[in-house]
Amino acid sequence: MNAAASLRQALDHLGTLPPIPRIAQKILSLKINSDEGERILLELIEKDPPILTKVIGLANSPLFGTGRKILSLHEAATILGSKRIKMVALSFAMMSSMTRKPAGQLDIQGLWQHSLSVAMTMDTLARLMPRELRPSDEEIYLAGLLHDIGFLVLDYLDPRLSNAFHARLAAEPPCTVEEAEATMLETSHGELGAELGRHWNLPETIISVLHYHHNPSDQRAASGQPLVAMTNLAEKLLPTFGMVEPVPMDIADEEWQSLGIDPLKADEVRIKVQEHIRNVTAAIND
Repeated sequence: MNAAASLRQALDHLGTLPPIPRIAQKILSLKINSDEGERILLELIEKDPPILTKVIGLANSPLFGTGRKILSLHEAATILGSKRIKMVALSFAMMSSMTRKPAGQLDIQGLWQHSLSVAMTMDTLARLMPRELRPSDEEIYLAGLLHDIGFLVLDYLDPRLSNAFHARLAAEPPCTVEEAEATMLETSHGELGAELGRHWNLPETIISVLHYHHNPSDQRAASGQPLVAMTNLAEKLLPTFGMVEPVPMDIADEEWQSLGIDPLKADEVRIKVQEHIRNVTAAIND
């Protein structure tokens, strides 16, 4: 099956994919701006032991700068804040929903590790942005977390091409025959993610990130959308997916300035991002 056929089939069969899990639906619907919202979030997570274990494990990692052993979710919420726990819990809920059916060759855990790293990198960028330009925390986390969801759509329908694209992103030389197909997917998986976002009734701000991600021709139309700019810049700060060592990527001063960030702070951000990557990797593999 070639890339065009794969994408047509993917669009035709989105409805056959597992729905967004109920716990993720509830977590998404919560606005964590009150004691009541925090209480409901913690109760939801505590009903799902695998998610609870992962959240506490991640909370204990150096990623969040916590130097003590956290024994309960409530302790973690006190130390980290509910917005970060919401993002982490949502990531594991999404990952579990996509792995309950047989998957193809794509490294789903690695994909979510990548997306979680993007979310944390966007958080780093947001802290350096002027407050008046900064999107909401919930939008930042969700956009970063879901920006690669299109890979999961393709993985169900054409594992061969999905695996080829994964290999290409990991800088492993793909077969010549598949190279054009894998290149085509680079500009299309974001649209699959956008379609799945609509299927899951995600907010339009998040769908726009999925739609414009990695699509240079469409990104011009998305100029001025801070979430799109943040996601693209965050991914440039990460290692190429599947690789351990970072791949240097040039970032123009204009890209920093579009987010209101001083380009002179670029080295500071890169150091923080490298720390995030190491710590997220360790926490998810734990």
